[in-house]
Amino acid sequence: MTAPRKILIVAGARPNFMKVAPIVHEIKRRVKAGDAAIDLRLIHTGQHYDQAMSDVFFADLGMSPPDINLGVGSGTHAVQTANVMCRFEPVCVAERPDWVVVVGDVNSTLACTLVCAKTGIKVAHVEAGLRSFDRSMPEEVNRIVTDALADLLLTPSLDADDNLLHEGIARHRIRMVGNVMIDSLIANLAQARDCGVSARLGVQAREFAYVTLHRPANVDGSDELRRIAGALERVAQRCPVIFAVHPRTRAALQRGGIDLDRPGSRIRMIEPVGYHKSLWLVDNARFVLTDSGGIQEESTYLHTPCLTLRPNTERPVTISEGSNRLTNLDRLTADIDEVLGTDDCHGHTPRYWDGHAAERIVDALLGYDSTGHGSGVN
Repeated sequence: MTAPRKILIVAGARPNFMKVAPIVHEIKRRVKAGDAAIDLRLIHTGQHYDQAMSDVFFADLGMSPPDINLGVGSGTHAVQTANVMCRFEPVCVAERPDWVVVVGDVNSTLACTLVCAKTGIKVAHVEAGLRSFDRSMPEEVNRIVTDALADLLLTPSLDADDNLLHEGIARHRIRMVGNVMIDSLIANLAQARDCGVSARLGVQAREFAYVTLHRPANVDGSDELRRIAGALERVAQRCPVIFAVHPRTRAALQRGGIDLDRPGSRIRMIEPVGYHKSLWLVDNARFVLTDSGGIQEESTYLHTPCLTLRPNTERPVTISEGSNRLTNLDRLTADIDEVLGTDDCHGHTPRYWDGHAAERIVDALLGYDSTGHGSGVN
């Protein structure tokens, strides 16, 4: 009898959880049905470690607690990456997996890929090929290095395939599987729409703005943060604002003495919310203001207007095909006025954002051929 194929799936931070959940569920479904012999281990590096940023997402997504939690916690990019590597290497030595699956572009993604490259373990990168072409972003460096080292590059869209080919990646290492985060969205949308957040927050569908901001360029500088606060106060004159405040952003607001949640204000400052509540807010907002990559994708699928406060995006398909647009501090107020002044939301759902990406990912892992023959890659 052939031994089960051993697969380690790594999640490190909140954006990863929605991407690994469908893959975990698909593998367990096949094992239960007798369709595949797979020994699965879920590894949580602990890069996001508090309840609001981690545990609640496992619960919302129907995942069991991770098999191994490395508990690395916070730190500088170098410290965090090094700590993940030091704690993940003994796991690889003990488990000797056939595959390690990494997702996204966080420090855990890069660190685990480096360990595997040095220990001879095959790596599959989910969400490969995305590029902002801005190497000042730590995530861009993580993406480039991970894709250079990974054996199997599982892309969400055709532009990602093109990026990899332009970087000299062999075609047989690339497989377009679609956007696995949309698998989670589709699977959880009914629960999100019945989660009761409307009554708890006192807002009605299409009558509020939803805001999430956490990137250093937006929140670490007091001048930038004050300009954002001014724009939000102007929005609040026209509709309520629900601002889910990342711990980094809350600390910056406190340092700058910026008080948006005053008595009588229509800006509602809330703690980071679980997956279902966040989905409801994206689904029902008049528009979203964000610097999150995942919310750009969710708003595209849900056809909610999205303003992304960044100079670039690694997800250009959300602009070329979806409901997203880039904005900056100089034109933020004008862009908000334009969004609020129209009921039209153009855009459509990109190819393979259909709820079946996890099936294609597992097919690619089980059918992988390092020569490119018989692998079924596109």
